[in-house]
Amino acid sequence: MAKSKVMENPESRFSAVLASAASLPGVRIHREAYLRKALARYCSEDDIRRAIEETPAAAGIPLDVLERAANDSIGYETAKASALSAAAGIPGILALPATVPADMAQYFGHMLRIAQKLAYLYSWPDLFSSDSDSIDDATKGVLTLFFGVMFGTQSANAAVGQIAGMMSKEVARKLPQKALTQGVVYPIVKKVAGYLGVQMTKQTFAKTVSKAIPFVGAVVSGGLTFATYRPMAKRLKNHLAGLELTKPTNRAADAEFVDGEAVDAEFVEGEFVEVHESTADRTEPASN
Repeated sequence: MAKSKVMENPESRFSAVLASAASLPGVRIHREAYLRKALARYCSEDDIRRAIEETPAAAGIPLDVLERAANDSIGYETAKASALSAAAGIPGILALPATVPADMAQYFGHMLRIAQKLAYLYSWPDLFSSDSDSIDDATKGVLTLFFGVMFGTQSANAAVGQIAGMMSKEVARKLPQKALTQGVVYPIVKKVAGYLGVQMTKQTFAKTVSKAIPFVGAVVSGGLTFATYRPMAKRLKNHLAGLELTKPTNRAADAEFVDGEAVDAEFVEGEFVEVHESTADRTEPASN
């Protein structure tokens, strides 16, 4: 009974689908290879090398160039997701038990792909830097918030902006683990995951209906995917493009060191502050 209740929990359901989608072949994007390919048409080799070694912001790549590269990726992923969704609608109602779950899996897989691509263009760190097949809690948290932005939730917008601000102040190469798994952002992650679990249920129903009629379902299903996927990807792109991480002054550095001094980070009264190990004195939160 307890297990049944867990599976009925929208938050748990979304987290399970996210972890499953992240394990699909071809879903994880190799940051270096992607940036090299995405920027090859628009940037010099020196700029591309620096964007890979540090960030596109640190390399001084203009936002209009990043937008063109982002739009290229959005168009590519939208076309792939829509084509696969249309193919899943060809068999009709008899194949629904197999085609609907498969279509939902590939849909969320493509959402993960575009989320990673946009993150790397707009100077977020490598989200899957380890070779492990599992997804760590911090990465799961930030991807949940990215999905929340794509679905238009204001709390996710605010949380992503807050995390970007933390990383910008610390010129960090890694996600703020504590903030995403224990700090004030964590309850927002849980809330957004629950909301997304409810939205998944609605989308599953819509895709089931769209695939009921053979061949006609292919057109309807592919059109539904195109109509939802592209605007959501654009929403995430627009939000990431306006964050502090995109500013050219943000240069990459190790998260553990600022101005040559080892630091730790924590939340105090809802704000992100530094604790310097050498003095154990707490600095005032940096102003926005």
